[in-house]
Amino acid sequence: MPKTTSAKKALRQNVRRRARNLERKSNIKMVVKKFRKLIETKQIKEAEAYLPTLFKTIDKMGKEKLLKRGKADRMKSRLSKKLKK
Repeated sequence: MPKTTSAKKALRQNVRRRARNLERKSNIKMVVKKFRKLIETKQIKEAEAYLPTLFKTIDKMGKEKLLKRGKADRMKSRLSKKLKK
């Protein structure tokens, strides 16, 4: 356990940030999973309507450095490519 006051504060911040990051990561996974399910079940119209929500979520996570920018762009590219097939 931390002893100094600054170390205690750092631990509190770390716990808060970790919880927030885990929630955001699970949100990305949920959104991507839902999009892939729409494509697999041939619900193309719904998938096209869901695409802006998906892109918004991925962009936001890239901006907040939860995903690297390149990975976010790659995810968007690959998911939109799946939709076009």
